[in-house]
Amino acid sequence: MKNPQKEKKPKKGSLWRSVVRQKYLYMMSIPFVIWLFIFSYVPLWGWTMAFQNYKPARAFSEQKWVGFKNFIELFQDERFYLVLRNTLAMSIMGIVAGFIVPIVFAILLNELRSIRFKRTVQTISYLPHFVSWVVVAGIITKLLSIDGGIVNEILISLHIVDQPIQFMAKGNWFWGIVTASDLWKETGWNAIIYLAAITGIDKELYEAARVDGAGRFRQMWNITLPGIRPTIMVLLILSIGHLTSIGFEKQMLLGNSLVTDYSEVLDLYALKYGIQINRFSYGTAIGMFNSVVSIILLFTANGLFKKFTKESVM
Repeated sequence: MKNPQKEKKPKKGSLWRSVVRQKYLYMMSIPFVIWLFIFSYVPLWGWTMAFQNYKPARAFSEQKWVGFKNFIELFQDERFYLVLRNTLAMSIMGIVAGFIVPIVFAILLNELRSIRFKRTVQTISYLPHFVSWVVVAGIITKLLSIDGGIVNEILISLHIVDQPIQFMAKGNWFWGIVTASDLWKETGWNAIIYLAAITGIDKELYEAARVDGAGRFRQMWNITLPGIRPTIMVLLILSIGHLTSIGFEKQMLLGNSLVTDYSEVLDLYALKYGIQINRFSYGTAIGMFNSVVSIILLFTANGLFKKFTKESVM
């Protein structure tokens, strides 16, 4: 009698037979693997500039190697810590608001009974995603303007303020403006994946809950939220991995010289020193730091979530 606890050894050549059997899938993936290699791995060679005093007119063998000088200078720059504070603050605010609101929106949208109204609301909600940040920044700036801005007009008409507020000139309000703008633009789009996850929940669970007397809010709390929990965890892990890589479009378009101490983020900092001042090595060091921190955060978050929630992306 065979021991049921004895692991069955894989047959020789089983991997090769699997590759042959799924050869068309592997062939279809080749262009994407090539694209990933060219645009994600080949550029890593440029990280060598972070350890050089890079001069564009010189060949690679003629560059002067300076070791960790650029990183030492980076960590001694007070501006770097100010920029890092702005990056982390806006990123954390974006993660909190960008997760809670789309989840709540998707759950409430799923509870709508009218299919036509539900589709109309969903379409209207995700249309801002396709609007460029240039247009969105123009809309936000006009809404908050002191010259005919609708927000100031409403505040004055309701006698909440006596004079128009210069929203775009107040640095301590900039993080909230960016977060609210991003929330308006991406809530509907981010809710799509949660709506897709909700459709995968067994409908019999809702029927059993209704038989037991559970109301709609009780069903949402005990069935819908646990049903989309794996999706929430995976997206949260990936978002934590991008904690320091939030881009620069929003900050550059909505920011101005009056709020620079609150609007400048790591990507703008790297752009400023890497291109505008022609300090390519220093800019590369900033980008390298950003990438390494993102990788560390991703693996750390994945390990913690895998240990405590049994959910992970790897």
